[in-house]
Amino acid sequence: MSSRQLTRVYFPNPPADYQQDTIATIQEAYETLIRQIQNPGDIRATDITLTNLQSGSDQGLEPGAVYEKEGFLKIALANEPNALGVSGSGVLGSVSVVIT
Repeated sequence: MSSRQLTRVYFPNPPADYQQDTIATIQEAYETLIRQIQNPGDIRATDITLTNLQSGSDQGLEPGAVYEKEGFLKIALANEPNALGVSGSGVLGSVSVVIT
């Protein structure tokens, strides 16, 4: 049983002769069906088990995908990459402190 609450799409019987309003109704029913198929819908669950999660980084994942990092579930975002092993350091000149 689907957890999505969708309205059932009914297709009218085709007429013996071409009738513009009937064809428009059939086209509207197809468009409604396609919108329902393409809409992932809401999810509600009491238990969930995620297996085979990518660990460490979101490399190669699409935005919205879930991955694990340091024991936490994370969501891959398009504008915030979370690459594995990224670090940096730098040095700028030196400082001398003289106490008199």
